[in-house]
Amino acid sequence: MTNWWRWQGAGTAAPDSFAVIGVGRFGTAVCKELVRCGAEVLAIDRDQRAIDALRQVDPAIEARALDCTDEEALREAGVLDLTTVVVGISEPIAASITATLIVKDSEGSKVKQVIARATSDLHEKMLRRVGADKVVFPSRMQGEQLARQLVRPNLLERLRLDDRNSIEEIKVPQAFIGRSLRDLNLRKNYEVSVLAAGPENRLSVNPPASHVLSEGDLLVVMGTVQALEGLPQL
Repeated sequence: MTNWWRWQGAGTAAPDSFAVIGVGRFGTAVCKELVRCGAEVLAIDRDQRAIDALRQVDPAIEARALDCTDEEALREAGVLDLTTVVVGISEPIAASITATLIVKDSEGSKVKQVIARATSDLHEKMLRRVGADKVVFPSRMQGEQLARQLVRPNLLERLRLDDRNSIEEIKVPQAFIGRSLRDLNLRKNYEVSVLAAGPENRLSVNPPASHVLSEGDLLVVMGTVQALEGLPQL
């Protein structure tokens, strides 16, 4: 057993202590190297099998199975008391983004640095919007993105969630300019959800219904591939 309980119980984390959320191959490698360097590590994963596998690799790592998108669960585990958190989740994307937002933005969080794993440029942007200080890329896939951009000129990025659903970053269609999200009601009329909207360098995450779209703005929307392809083009 590590000294995790010592500094958790005291309410103050040691300066060389870290949390790693998501212990697949990437997260496990991070945990092992941190421990090798003498750091204290708290590993989190929603899959008990992943936690058991990590414990077999190195019993010195404090590891817990819990929902990484549950703020109270992360708080009770002590994750929000740490200075540095590595979000190693690759899928589902929503869990990666949510975990990053929770550890960086929750009330009373002491987390100063979040390093998150991304699987695409859009994933990186969303992670940075919700507070990631550094984003790392195990790999990049550009060919399919280019093909989609040629077919749909206003499509800037597509992030595949599963066989049916995606997140897309698009240029605001001409038909949407000057209209509020409330007027457009994209969820009802197009069956897509708006995750972010605004100028490229000042995107507003989870924008209010009163947000009015302007020429040159970007939209980040989520839905089925069929629904997304039904949005107006430029």
